[in-house]
Amino acid sequence: MIDWFVHLHPVWQGFLATLFTYSVTMLGASLVFFFKSVNRKLMDVMMGFAAGVMIAASYWSLLSPAIELSRELGENPVFHASVGFVCGGAFLMLSDILLNRRKCCKAKGEGWLRCILITTAVTMHNIPEGLAVGVAFGSAAVSDGGTSLVGAVMLAVGIGIQNFPEGTCVAMPLRREGASRWKSFFIGQLSGIVEPAAGVIGVLFALKVQLILPFVLSFSAGAMISVVCSELIPESFRDNKNLATVGVMAGFVVMMVLDVLLG
Repeated sequence: MIDWFVHLHPVWQGFLATLFTYSVTMLGASLVFFFKSVNRKLMDVMMGFAAGVMIAASYWSLLSPAIELSRELGENPVFHASVGFVCGGAFLMLSDILLNRRKCCKAKGEGWLRCILITTAVTMHNIPEGLAVGVAFGSAAVSDGGTSLVGAVMLAVGIGIQNFPEGTCVAMPLRREGASRWKSFFIGQLSGIVEPAAGVIGVLFALKVQLILPFVLSFSAGAMISVVCSELIPESFRDNKNLATVGVMAGFVVMMVLDVLLG
């Protein structure tokens, strides 16, 4: 790991990490300048890999540290981990229900409405993702039993990878509905711009409100698993199940090995 990054203040680490995840969203959206469509098999492998990284990170970088921190603080680890995890997952599911995305996206003759709903849904999902990265870096700074810096970095990498197809999935439909390349790109990258702000908030929250940090870490883990189950797994497994499975397993193993050996 680069030495200068290790010695940065956690707020800067969280900001730069979420700036990276936003940049990957922007990179995905930039494909509208070069292609009319993207190779489906490649996208499914990437989403599967991101799902594997996020599943592993949810445990080693978020849930396990939450349990350890609860014990350090003399709290009930089962209560904090369970309640936080369920609340995180429920938050993502509730956002889907409120947006009513799936029902509206299937409606015919409402192309622009579908694009707006997709953009809103992706943006809503990016907020807890940015918070999760920030909390991971804040946790790495405040407790020996918290997230390792390597784990926080790998969590950011996993979220960044899954942001690439998200940026593409927002920009491409806009282009198909007649928007210019620049307008499609601008709206596509805009869906990820909330992550740096959420990342900084997550770091500050972890540094200042340590008593409920186990709950926040568990909440982030639940949000990550919800994203994997509701978005990445169904989408990547729909057309190329075997390739997506390889991606999931590879992502999980890479995250596990790095976190265990370097964390």
